[in-house]
This record gives sequence, C-alpha cells and structure tokens, in this order.
Amino acid sequence: MANEFLLMPDPADARLVARVSGIDQTGASVETSVVAEKPLTLYLNAREIVTMMTIGDYPEYLALGYLLNQNMLPADAKVTGIDFDAELDVVVVRTDRETDFEDKLRKKTLTSGCAQGTAFGDLMEKFDKVALDKTAQLKTSQLYRLLRTINTAPSLYLEAGAIHGCVLCAADRALVYMEDVGRHNAVDKIAGYMYRHGLAPHDKIFYTTGRLTSEMVIKTVQMGIPILVSRSGFTAWGVELARKAGLTLIGRARGSRFVVLAGPERVVFDASAREAAEEDAKLRRKGAEDG
Repeated sequence: MANEFLLMPDPADARLVARVSGIDQTGASVETSVVAEKPLTLYLNAREIVTMMTIGDYPEYLALGYLLNQNMLPADAKVTGIDFDAELDVVVVRTDRETDFEDKLRKKTLTSGCAQGTAFGDLMEKFDKVALDKTAQLKTSQLYRLLRTINTAPSLYLEAGAIHGCVLCAADRALVYMEDVGRHNAVDKIAGYMYRHGLAPHDKIFYTTGRLTSEMVIKTVQMGIPILVSRSGFTAWGVELARKAGLTLIGRARGSRFVVLAGPERVVFDASAREAAEEDAKLRRKGAEDG
C-alpha cells in the first residue's frame, strides 16, 4: 500500500521517534516509542512570525502552509525561496515583495486545535469567497477503500501514538499523508505541499484523524477542497460552517460506518456498509493466513 502514496510518514526515521524506558502497571521495566517534539521558528522575509512545536519533518511545507492558511501570502505574491537551518530550527520563507502580515496578526482568534491551536489574522477572510466544486463526488466504495488504505499504512501513530494525521486523497487513492503533534500542523504541511507542487484542490478529498472543528472546516474550505472526512466527531460550529460553505462533512468514519452532516449530495452510495464489512473480514482472514 505504501507505493500508493506520493508522500507519507517514515516511522523508521530516528529523528521523529525516541525510545524511552519506564515501568508498566505491574512495575516491570518497559521501553516504548514516543514522538519527538521540537520548536520551529518561522520568518517571513526578515520578520519573525511564530514559533511552532512540531515533529520536525517537512519544515518547508509546514512554513508555507501556515502562511497560506493564515492568509499572510497574497494571491499575487511570489515565493522566491524557502530556507531551513536544521541547527537553529529556523525556516525562512522569502517573497518578491513585503506582505501585510502586521494587519493579519492584529485581530486574532484562537481556535480549538490541540496545544496552542491556530491564531487567524482574520478568521473568515477567504471563507465566504471560496466556491467549492459542486460536481465533486465521493463513492462509498471509494471511501471504504481509502479508510482501509489509511488505517493500515505505516505511520508514526501506529509506532508511537500521541500524534495527528491528515491525508490528501483523490477518488480512492491516498496521495499525501502528513502527521504532527498538532492537527493544524499536519493540515498546513499538506497545504504547503499542494502549493509547491501545483495540485488542484477541486477534485480532492481531505482526511483527518482529528475532530471536525471550525478550524478544520475553515482550512479545508480555504484550500478549496470540497470533501472533508474524519474518523472522529463534529462540533456544532464546524457543521454550521460546512453547511454555509457547501462543504461535504463526513465524520465517525470507521470501518463500514460513517455519518454525513453537511453536503450529502456529493456522496454516491454504490457500495453498502455490509459489503464493506465483508471485505474487511476477508482481508483480516487473509492477513491471519499470511501471518
């Protein structure tokens, strides 16, 4: 399954996971994997913007995606370079002209993301202007295949836990899988990747392991992606904003079950939950036989 991804986590990367000794509930000595966490300071040209706590992979994508999702990069601004200093834990995004980031930071709203959340300079600046593709569709057969692919892919979550994952998908193919200690960081990494590689958003699906909060809905809409899926649940404002923007919002997606609370017209029921459950059972039997 790993070869289905354009980019995915590397649980074997020693920079991202540490081994720590401790004791278990019986008092016996144990050694377990824990996720790494380090500060990354972002500069926009010569101005310091923010210091983020992150696992440290793909700092260039994280920096660029953060600026995009904070609305701190004007549509006509050109990114001329991204420089990362691993010793100083600093990343610098350079543009062809100065930006109005001071105005963006003047008004802040702290969202419900894990840890510090995300401070939006103007929370709804682009939200009301985005027109999501109304012709985009997600077949239930595609959704079930995506869930199986994502849930069985090698990941830092399976290795050490304590981390969030986000996946950019198209039809039934998982394209880009990013993880981080904060779900907002994982989202920003994908936004940065899409920008750098020119991936169109209109036919994409965004999957997250985190809750479907206002932050997740706003970022997905700002990225122009019409379908958002999570294995977790919803917040009321997240649902309200999704309905306002015409975003398809699918939550509690586990195995053969899911709930759609916004944009149900994009969901095509071509495979039943029973068929999906039978396929999962077949794969589990095959895995047991191969093992």
